Amino acid sequence: MALGDLMASRLVHSSSSSSSSSLPTPSLAAVNHQTDRVDGELPVANGPELRREDAGEEDEEGRAVALVPCLPQVVVLCEQRHEGFDEAAAAAAAGPSTSGLVSKWRPKDRMKTGCVALVLCLNISVDPPDVIKISPCARMECWIDPFSMPPPKALENIGKTLHSQYERWQPKARYKLQLDPTVEEVKKLCNTCRKYARSERVLFHYNGHGVPKPTANGEIWMFNKSYTQYIPLPITDLDSWLKTPSIYVFDCSAAGMIVKAFLERLDWSSSSSASSVKDCILLAACEAHQTLPQSAEYPADVFTACLTTPIKMALHWFCKRSLLSGSLDHSLIDQIPGRQNDRKTLLGELNWIFTAITDTIAWNVLPHELFQRLFRQDLLVASLFRNFLLAERIMRSANCSPITYPLLPPTHQHHMW
Repeated sequence: MALGDLMASRLVHSSSSSSSSSLPTPSLAAVNHQTDRVDGELPVANGPELRREDAGEEDEEGRAVALVPCLPQVVVLCEQRHEGFDEAAAAAAAGPSTSGLVSKWRPKDRMKTGCVALVLCLNISVDPPDVIKISPCARMECWIDPFSMPPPKALENIGKTLHSQYERWQPKARYKLQLDPTVEEVKKLCNTCRKYARSERVLFHYNGHGVPKPTANGEIWMFNKSYTQYIPLPITDLDSWLKTPSIYVFDCSAAGMIVKAFLERLDWSSSSSASSVKDCILLAACEAHQTLPQSAEYPADVFTACLTTPIKMALHWFCKRSLLSGSLDHSLIDQIPGRQNDRKTLLGELNWIFTAITDTIAWNVLPHELFQRLFRQDLLVASLFRNFLLAERIMRSANCSPITYPLLPPTHQHHMW
């Protein structure tokens, strides 16, 4: 029933109950048929008396005309919060504001991540010399057990899965994948990504679970062509290839070593050349003295899992700590229907709630300029930093502290969680 019809029926009922008993009560159909309307709105009152079309007379076809009580004007959406609604709607239709409070919060320097370089150094079935693994140990990479299939096939599947996981957050970017590469292959990859991205941001994701920890000089490890040696790659070389703007994700033990060396390079560059301003963002899985969690309750790439599949990681982590953990079927987590970017689905609604919570936490703890840069400037960067807040909460429960540059205040105990 339309709003006008509903209000008309209520008003007719009210009028008929208070009028004389000799006055007939018209039906709703009669009201709709005989009452004058203006553009489908409620009947317009012509005065306090009953309005009739020459009552007692017949129309042109000889039908009797029924009496219709007049209806007072009814105004809806008239609360104070509705004032100025039309003006606001017109302003929104006209385009973004260029002045006032809204314009102060609207990002003016939008950025896009145009290219993503994915470098996986796993060397499946060969443990690095400086890592002593516990038993049972974390094994899952991109939610795939690398020992469930031949190593070359497992490496390929893990790389493709990581690609698809990033693609959910930035489908329009160009993706380049290198599996157990040499230094020369990484150099070629970085140069290609910068050439394609031009002035846009490049993302470099490094998984170093199959190589030694970074050195104190900030060197990460690659392989030689025959996979008989680990070859160091200085972070300074990597930075010179990718240039700026860029964002780095380092998922390896002692990742804080890389961040420390990178910051030293930034300080040296800023002191030697005041004109060069680098736009670099770093996400590291742990501090310089820490090792990644090895407990079997976590995936081996728990940091990457938080960044790329936050809903799945959060549900797995919660279910293991729930009082009902013994009766929960964890396989149901993989069967949640829907898509993350479609709020009409269950998975999309969960992602919407997660985004609201993490955005609120960031809004509360970050300065305005830093919030705008990390959570509003670039869609992919914003997604990574929202998911980083989850990584900090989960990994700190395993005595591991992810770090970033720019530095974020601790959020793992925020009351919004």
